Amino acid sequence: MTPRKTELFVPTITPFAADLSVDTKRFVAHARALIAGGAHGLAPFGTTSEANSLSVAERTAALEALIAGGISPSQLIPGTGCCAAGDTITLSAHATRLGCRGVLMLPPFFYKGVGDAGVFDAYAQVIEAVGPDLRIYLYHIPQMSGVPITLPLIERLIAAYPGAIAGLKDSSGDWDNTASVIAAFPQIDTYSASESLIPENVAAGGAGCISASSNVNPRGIRALIDALDGPDQAACHDQVSQVRGIFEGLPLIPSIKAAVALQAGDPGLARVRPPFTASGPDHADAIAKAVRIAGDQTPP
Repeated sequence: MTPRKTELFVPTITPFAADLSVDTKRFVAHARALIAGGAHGLAPFGTTSEANSLSVAERTAALEALIAGGISPSQLIPGTGCCAAGDTITLSAHATRLGCRGVLMLPPFFYKGVGDAGVFDAYAQVIEAVGPDLRIYLYHIPQMSGVPITLPLIERLIAAYPGAIAGLKDSSGDWDNTASVIAAFPQIDTYSASESLIPENVAAGGAGCISASSNVNPRGIRALIDALDGPDQAACHDQVSQVRGIFEGLPLIPSIKAAVALQAGDPGLARVRPPFTASGPDHADAIAKAVRIAGDQTPP
């Protein structure tokens, strides 16, 4: 098998204007900065993007703005998973028509204890409605969704729709689970949600990472990817692990947005939608430390 390319996809934050509408200008500018900073692509409208606080219309408009702003559709894996099948179909069909690389799809996540059969039916409904061009990256984040993407479910989906299942993002925090997915399904791209796990992920045959803190540290994470198996790997790994470790001890999304705002010198980037509240002074020193370790993220 040809060695898989190791990639960094950023689940980009969604900036908001003072009235909490989506700030398209800031959104596109941040996205462009991430690509210039070394990210291979973006995964907007996931957890870090506050996607479940965005309407379908807001997501479709913002995705179109990214492409109009110069981000190639081949670099985009937007989140499309909603509780209502119709919303998931609308978002997934829209992204597919625009030529996006694929979609990052949560299972329906309100009802718990539904079992693999029900989750399979939910994915099948979307796949059959959108059609053969759809490429799904399954989104496993059971601590938030309450609905796991199990190995038997992945096996059944691949068997039934072999062209539709392109990969999986494992945000469970359980490396053993990630390793099991990679071993069982080497034909799909499996991403870890932590940059600290990039060496293990790649050594096992995975595809890289989709990490919230890459909004703050894209250059450091890209440096680690480029340094794998080289003399600089340990130093690069230490840098990304330090940044990641700080954010793991903070309210993640408000703190990531506060750090991006600090880097850019733009307090407006720190705005969050309810139910989140903005990061406060108690976390300011830790956020400033993360920004210092991440270093200059300004595009050259």
